[in-house]
Amino acid sequence: MLKKYIDKKEIEDAVKRLAAEIENDYRDKEIYFVCLLKGAFMFTADLIRHINNPTRIDFIRASSYGNSTVSCGEVMITKDLEEDIRDRDVIIIEDIIDSGITLKCIKDMLLKRNPRSLKICTLLDKRGRRQVEIEADYVGKEIDDFFIVGYGLDCAEKYRNLADIYIIEGEP
Repeated sequence: MLKKYIDKKEIEDAVKRLAAEIENDYRDKEIYFVCLLKGAFMFTADLIRHINNPTRIDFIRASSYGNSTVSCGEVMITKDLEEDIRDRDVIIIEDIIDSGITLKCIKDMLLKRNPRSLKICTLLDKRGRRQVEIEADYVGKEIDDFFIVGYGLDCAEKYRNLADIYIIEGEP
């Protein structure tokens, strides 16, 4: 059963606030956004529409969940960046930071590629589930320990298309 948790208007407000913070921090510099697929695609698209800086965008696909609601702790990269990030200002765009395992793996991998700067922007931060030490530089909203879907977030590839974010109550 789905229970509405964050409505479309609250998501839009968070996205606009984050875009303004990023624009302010980077002024007129080019920003290289790295969208973590699949979950962050809606958030990334909405976010960059509100940023007036010169931008580039690329995608990484990684998973530590498979079709489960609990991270298995093993990260698999199934799609890597297509461009070199050396000496670029890079922002990783994540839908939700949960255990932090996947994001930490990606951050460490990208740092080895020598970007000028590397920051993390997440729509949602579930601090209560963190298993590794990692923090976002830009956070849309901190949330409690619920399994959520919608606005790009899924459960076994379902519910990504929902405009609002919902808590899954009971068995998915």
